[in-house]
Amino acid sequence: MSTSNTTSTHPAAFLLMGIPGLEHLHIWISIPFCSAYTLALLGNCTLLLIIQVDAALHEPMYLFLAMLATIDLVLSSTTLPKMLAIFWFRDREINFFACLVQMFFLHSFSIMESAVLLAMAFDRYVAICKPLHYTTVLTGSLITKIGMAAVARAVTLMTPLPFLLRGFHYCRGPVIAHCYCEHMAVVRLACGDTRFNSIYGIAVAMLIGVLDLFFIILSYIFILQTVLQLSSQEARYKAFGTCVSHIGAILAFYTPAVISSFMHRMAHHAAPHVHILLANLYLLFPPMINPIIYGVKTKQIRERVLGVFLRKDV
Repeated sequence: MSTSNTTSTHPAAFLLMGIPGLEHLHIWISIPFCSAYTLALLGNCTLLLIIQVDAALHEPMYLFLAMLATIDLVLSSTTLPKMLAIFWFRDREINFFACLVQMFFLHSFSIMESAVLLAMAFDRYVAICKPLHYTTVLTGSLITKIGMAAVARAVTLMTPLPFLLRGFHYCRGPVIAHCYCEHMAVVRLACGDTRFNSIYGIAVAMLIGVLDLFFIILSYIFILQTVLQLSSQEARYKAFGTCVSHIGAILAFYTPAVISSFMHRMAHHAAPHVHILLANLYLLFPPMINPIIYGVKTKQIRERVLGVFLRKDV
């Protein structure tokens, strides 16, 4: 027994508690969670299908939207199935390595989503501020490179975390007071010096969130300046109207993240389930709402979707 304790530095599995303090409401909480996941699957799969089959939508704006939809599918599918298993079947156990994989995908694809939103801001900047150069700047080659850079950045930043966590001894038990394997939730169970993990996690979050959001805001400052210089009100409305969907996606992604971060730092006395519900909102809301935003606000996609349903009715 003593040999086993000295050679094994991590538990075989963790126990995810779901939403501590609201265990008696897990079944009821699962209803909006399941509904949101279903909408995310249907909406994003529909977007991908329409963009794939319609050659007229093989433009930079829609290719970036396809990237966003793919990321949202992976992001929600990384956490929601296990969450629902906890709520419905009390299946709380998750293998240690499965936990690390879930954490890696969760944080990596969050970083990728931020990168794609930044790329979409660049797309709108070129379309409105440099319209004559749009086709020569945003070529298929550049879009591929942007996609590869988004993946490379996320993988590079997140790859060290599973290896660092694997090396810790977990003396604080295997119970994670969360619905999924979030980095800091796992770090809190580890013994030894975890300062590097804490600093690294905060640094990556600040670097990605602040820098990406800064460049997105900068793009929109230039866009707004250009739009205000247009001669007619109709032209200004039409130009800025092409940005409405993207602005909605930015707000859907960053608003829950900012609120959750604010609550963690300022509302220390808030119940743990408040923080966990906000963290879940950050994962659930963007994948669910993005297809609705683009479906309603983007004329080309709206027409394709309506065309599909009208043909079925006929």
